[in-house]
Amino acid sequence: MDFGTERRALQRVVAVAAVVPVAAGLYGVLFGQAGLGGGHVEVSTDSHFRYLSGLLLGIGLLFWSTIPAIETKASLFRFLTMVVVLGGLSRLLGLWLTGVPSLTMLAALGMELVVTPVLCLWQVRVANRAGTAIP
Repeated sequence: MDFGTERRALQRVVAVAAVVPVAAGLYGVLFGQAGLGGGHVEVSTDSHFRYLSGLLLGIGLLFWSTIPAIETKASLFRFLTMVVVLGGLSRLLGLWLTGVPSLTMLAALGMELVVTPVLCLWQVRVANRAGTAIP
């Protein structure tokens, strides 16, 4: 695959993958903890949930911001990946401490600990190819 084709493929995959944190974050901001269903919601817990949802929304928006010149955004991409992986490791610890969560949360764990690091490695590859592809 030539550089331009690979770059465009990465841009498209990142655009689609970032829909997950943007949509989940926006949903959490708008509906709070009650959006997950269940019973009584503590005001402080809901506030914290909305705050963390805002961070998730921001992460997705920042991933989208890397798309136009993705080959030049290695530092931001790596930073965002580190944040997402730390969140995933925290979720994994919660799994160990409190039990297996819903399938939705397990899918999020897969995004955090598998998909995002793989996209970061792909971004590094494209960035490295860009350095050799420029005349």
